[in-house]
Formats: sequence, structure tokens, C-alpha cells
Amino acid sequence: INMERETQTGLLLASAAFCSGTAWQPLVDVLQASDLSFAQVFVGTWVGCGTAFYLGLRGARTILSGPCRYIQEPTYENSTTDKSLSVAIGGATGFFVGTDTAYLPTQNFLINAVGIHDTTPALAGCIIAGTSTSLGFVSAQGTLNAIYPSGKLWNDGK
Repeated sequence: INMERETQTGLLLASAAFCSGTAWQPLVDVLQASDLSFAQVFVGTWVGCGTAFYLGLRGARTILSGPCRYIQEPTYENSTTDKSLSVAIGGATGFFVGTDTAYLPTQNFLINAVGIHDTTPALAGCIIAGTSTSLGFVSAQGTLNAIYPSGKLWNDGK
């Protein structure tokens, strides 16, 4: 294991995750305050946080590719793989919206799978929250894997 490479990859991904994670709550708050349907908040969060993750990746590549030899500078090729990873991350953030059982519960199509109710114990809530993001990531990534040819996605081992 090349620890320097793994550390730099972690720094790149953490930079992008910081951007999408920072955007999540304000974005959900704005979308819900706009009286949008659950589906619109779900999709808006997916797109908004996925975009924030993508911009974080591209910005981190720009800044870190100089001092970090294992982080590639921004190129067309890694922009396409960065986009596919960002779509999957967006899916994770969109599904996390389903944990909110207070917002339009009759429209929340995820409520029975990942809804966290006021009476849910804290540890169970943490597990459910993690499950929601895993479910969103796997759903998005699985769909991408099914529709894109081999060699086009971030996880194709280029």
C-alpha cells in the first residue's frame, strides 16, 4: 500500500465531501422553505450536492495537483470520471433527505425504508442515516454501471 498516494486520494475526496456536506443542510432548508414537493427536494438535493461535490473535486485538483504528485491536474478524462462519482455522491445526499419524517411524510417514498422518527433511538438513527446514504450511492452507481459502457466511469479502474 502506497500510503502517500492513499493519503493524497483521501485529501482530494475529503475536499469534495466537505463541499457537498456543507451545502446539504442550507440547500435542503431553501428547497423545503420554497414549499416544494418531497420529490423536488429529493432531486434538488441530489443535483445540488452532486454539483458541489464535483466543483470541490475540480477545485481540489486545481489546487492540490501541484504539491501532491498523486493528484492529477484537471483534464477532460478525469472530468468525466469526476462527474460520474459526483452523480453517485449526489444520490447518497438525495436519499438522506428521506430520513426526514417531518417534511411531507405522505410524499416521502423513502420513509418506510430510511425514515428516522422522533422516537428512534440515537444509535439506530445513526445506522439508518448511514443506510440511507449507502442506498442512495448504490442506487445511483448501479444505474450508472448498467447504462454506461465499460471504461467510462470513475470505478472502472483507469
